[in-house]
Amino acid sequence: MIRDAEGGALLDVKAVPGARRTEIVGPLGERLKVRVSAPPEDGKANKAICSLIARAAGVKPNMVEVVSGHASPTKTLRVAGVTSTELGDRLGVG
Repeated sequence: MIRDAEGGALLDVKAVPGARRTEIVGPLGERLKVRVSAPPEDGKANKAICSLIARAAGVKPNMVEVVSGHASPTKTLRVAGVTSTELGDRLGVG
């Protein structure tokens, strides 16, 4: 779910866009399930997911980016400036 990468950590997520509320649900298999109220159009859901993870991880929003799965519910995010252990602890999945 979380692994170290150059300059930060990679996080695998299962995204549910268009949900009633924005929240981190918790582990779902090998991914972190997240719900966002933003619709899956024009990158709005991806931006909301990055913002949610940034808030939870205690980093600036521009430090989180989608690196794969832009148009898919299964995504990989890069969170800069943290190790996989730090990210897991901050997200409560370590």
